[in-house]
Amino acid sequence: MALSLTPGQRADITEAEPLLDEVDPEAFIADRAYNAASLIEKLEERGITPVVPSKKNRIFPRKTRFSIYKKRNIIERFFATLKQFRGIATRYDKLKSTFIAAVQLVSAVIGAN
Repeated sequence: MALSLTPGQRADITEAEPLLDEVDPEAFIADRAYNAASLIEKLEERGITPVVPSKKNRIFPRKTRFSIYKKRNIIERFFATLKQFRGIATRYDKLKSTFIAAVQLVSAVIGAN
């Protein structure tokens, strides 16, 4: 698992490629926001199955394995649970290191349940 903290106004896709360099997954499950040709090509070059639905305006939509895509809700539920902790949801900590430590601690608590 890899973790990266970015400013709230930055698009998440900008961190996808650097984080992929740190892990070796079998599949990459994401929403339509990650449907960029450059990211999909990099995934396919590395032998990672891209499970990203095509945007509606795409001329030639890619096929998506929705049997795998359904598992995305596990991550979505994890983040919903993580945001139940007020200090995490409001980013109470000012230092990056303190905030990351809090996220890791709360993640361990959630994982233990």
